[in-house]
Amino acid sequence: MKKRIAIIGSAHLGQQIAHHIHTDTEDKVVAFFDDFQPKGTIIDSIPVIGGTNDILDEYSKNSFDELLIGVGYNHMNTRKMLFEKYHNDIPFYKFIHSSCYVDPSAEIGAGTVIYPRCVIDQNVKIGNNVLINISSSIAHDTTIGTHSFISPCVSMAGFVDIKEQCIIGINSIIIDNISITEGTRTGGGTVVIKNIEEKGLYVGNPARFVR
Repeated sequence: MKKRIAIIGSAHLGQQIAHHIHTDTEDKVVAFFDDFQPKGTIIDSIPVIGGTNDILDEYSKNSFDELLIGVGYNHMNTRKMLFEKYHNDIPFYKFIHSSCYVDPSAEIGAGTVIYPRCVIDQNVKIGNNVLINISSSIAHDTTIGTHSFISPCVSMAGFVDIKEQCIIGINSIIIDNISITEGTRTGGGTVVIKNIEEKGLYVGNPARFVR
């Protein structure tokens, strides 16, 4: 059965997610919700039908079936707040691009989006409302916490534990048996070879705390 999807956020990330859904599935994005676009605006043939305060009302009117969050990594607290506000009342859509390899033992949470050509290995656990961007590789027995954002071409070895609301930058490498505390961000190309216990921004090879 085809699903009708509404996405919170009509900017570039929301548009990208809609594109992947439309080109890879039979499901259809039928609406955006956006607090910064007038109701009735049309973006890539998809209407903005209201702001975030209109979501429950539109769901009760049967305007859509499931919800996704298309808010980017510059607004991590907003991503978390929106998911927690609505997930008990509205089902969240899960999108995994068909070009990905996902081991049958992997667990992937509600509202999670996995872009093309990713590898999700044996016994991986991915929380709710996570975004994993193009060509990232998550090795066996790794856990990614809720509301995290994994940039393109990230490589995580086995038994890595990423806590919630982390942002892992493009081309970052995390070796095996590493734990990264919640709210941590790594810059592009960062190589993590030791546990990160203090949240903040880390860059370089090996990773060093910046702020």
